[in-house]
Amino acid sequence: MDSDKDATLGAVNGGIRTLLRVEGAALFAISLGAYLWLGAEPWWVFLVLLLAPDISFLGYLGGPRVGAIAYNAAHSTVGPITLLAVGALADSGLWLSLALIWAAHVGLDRAIGYGLKYGTGFGFTHLGRIGRQ
Repeated sequence: MDSDKDATLGAVNGGIRTLLRVEGAALFAISLGAYLWLGAEPWWVFLVLLLAPDISFLGYLGGPRVGAIAYNAAHSTVGPITLLAVGALADSGLWLSLALIWAAHVGLDRAIGYGLKYGTGFGFTHLGRIGRQ
């Protein structure tokens, strides 16, 4: 995409944007509830690891394209769903706990409007532009 305007063309808006944000809130709530139901690791572990996917911000040191790839890899639902499946198959409470924390992070980000990033810059997401306009 060559300009800021082009980067906003792939962003959703209106009711669909609202639905995706509500979906994120539901993912957060369900992940949190499942973590509680499992009687998983202590809550301080949940709170500390809830921010772990944001380490992917360091990808932006390599430029906006590399940053978007790193951010999207850590903020897509594919990772936590895969880890959840592995944890279930291995009957591993640790892997299940980590998957739920990761899913909660993704859901919380979506709920507050942080979407997957475009390579044009951190502020350009599939949920619309974030930050200063």
